[in-house]
Amino acid sequence: MTSPTTVSAPAGAAATSDTGPPEAAASAPRVLARCRDLVRPSLSAAIERLHPWPGEMAAFSLGWCEVGGAPADGSFEGKGVRQALAVLCAEAAGAPGKSAVPGAVAVELVHTFSLLHDDIMDGDGTRRQRETVWKAYGTGPAVLAGDALFALAVQTLAETAGPHTAGAVCRLSETLSGLVRGQAEDLLFAARPWTGPGAVRTDEYRSMAELKTGTLLGCAAALGGLLGGAPARTVAALDRAGRHLGVAFQAVDDLLGIWGDPLVTGKPVHSDLRQQKKTYPVLAALAGDGFHSRELAALLNSPLPLDDAGTVRAAALVEACGGRAATLEEARHHLDAARGCLRSVPLVPRAAREIELLLEFLLHRRV
Repeated sequence: MTSPTTVSAPAGAAATSDTGPPEAAASAPRVLARCRDLVRPSLSAAIERLHPWPGEMAAFSLGWCEVGGAPADGSFEGKGVRQALAVLCAEAAGAPGKSAVPGAVAVELVHTFSLLHDDIMDGDGTRRQRETVWKAYGTGPAVLAGDALFALAVQTLAETAGPHTAGAVCRLSETLSGLVRGQAEDLLFAARPWTGPGAVRTDEYRSMAELKTGTLLGCAAALGGLLGGAPARTVAALDRAGRHLGVAFQAVDDLLGIWGDPLVTGKPVHSDLRQQKKTYPVLAALAGDGFHSRELAALLNSPLPLDDAGTVRAAALVEACGGRAATLEEARHHLDAARGCLRSVPLVPRAAREIELLLEFLLHRRV
């Protein structure tokens, strides 16, 4: 059986490991760090505008502090993918990265807000190897902090000087509506059966993933281009690239939710199976009609929760039915589509290369 620390590729394809291609593994973290360093002062200043209590919860969620406000050591901070996309897309449009900072701050605030509320709705008690905000502070306070971040994101863009403010606010507002629709679909999936006429199809899951994950990544890319003065055709292409990246990102998340390394993800191996989440690998595996698909369906349809032996068997069946390979192929397909969008419009070559490095790195990520 394949090691859970490595995402296996289909036969004949290169394996997706925890390091990825040498160039992406070496360069993408530096790109992410450069963009975080550029955005961090403005993001920190925005958080300081909040009431101290939700401000502390926001800083805790961002990995900047511990409960009570003591500074954290930085090990819980996220990669900053969305803010990096905004900066890089402004640079790809020929503008300085700092022109996209208000957009980068806004999307990071929205992302943080969405994590706070998603963790409550999903009942997740850990994120990045420590307690989630609702576990650490309580459900009501976490909802309040999320609401504060939501409002602050819109305010941040609305107060940005320049000719593109109205367009930026409209795009963020549309994105927020898309996020809500995607989360609604995800929650409704939980009540639908694993098999039969009402079962969730892979195309429905893909549409949900584009809304829930892709819209914000598309918004980050589009805001970078828009605030960087890119023409409408380029902004649209950047938005489409981000949406495809979002579906690929979700596909890799789904793989890690079953086979990810617990020491890195902070969650038990097979965690999504234990929670009976309807993720792409499982849905793709159930779409078959062979013996293994039928055995998997019987396991998942049992009225009893999966025990340790059941989750191990379910993971093996998902892999035997091709669910793991199909999900990796889904991720690769959407990353190729994202590259196609980027190459369909004129972009500054160096920035375009850095965006593509980031795409490849995200396919090979472990968390």
